[in-house]
Amino acid sequence: MRGPLLPPTVPGWRSRAERFDMAVLEAYEPIERRWHERVSTLDVAVDEIPRIAPKDPDSVQWPAEVVADGPIALARLIPAGVDVRGDSTRARIVLFRKPIERRAKDTDELTELLHELLVAQVATYLGVEPSVIDPTLDDD
Repeated sequence: MRGPLLPPTVPGWRSRAERFDMAVLEAYEPIERRWHERVSTLDVAVDEIPRIAPKDPDSVQWPAEVVADGPIALARLIPAGVDVRGDSTRARIVLFRKPIERRAKDTDELTELLHELLVAQVATYLGVEPSVIDPTLDDD
């Protein structure tokens, strides 16, 4: 038999990475809709894992733009700048899929965690408190 085992109309047709990407887009959409003018130059990306592995996990102190769970980064804000070729780059939030998926126990927890990470990173990018980005965070 050649071709996909599942038709494109069923949820299992998408890979884990594709489902994660869709969850990120869904979590970012309300933030982007509300703050469109201020985040129009901000990109959101997904990477599998953080590329920098700490030698001594107990001594890790992440910069303010990195959201971490202990020694493992979950997300990072990369400011706008210039790349090695001299081209200007846009600011970018990078979410690390595998550490986030390992931390979330189910789909609901994944959705909540993605929302919290994106709110924290957008707040850092805009230089405001997370409760400004999402006022419902004051209730916690």
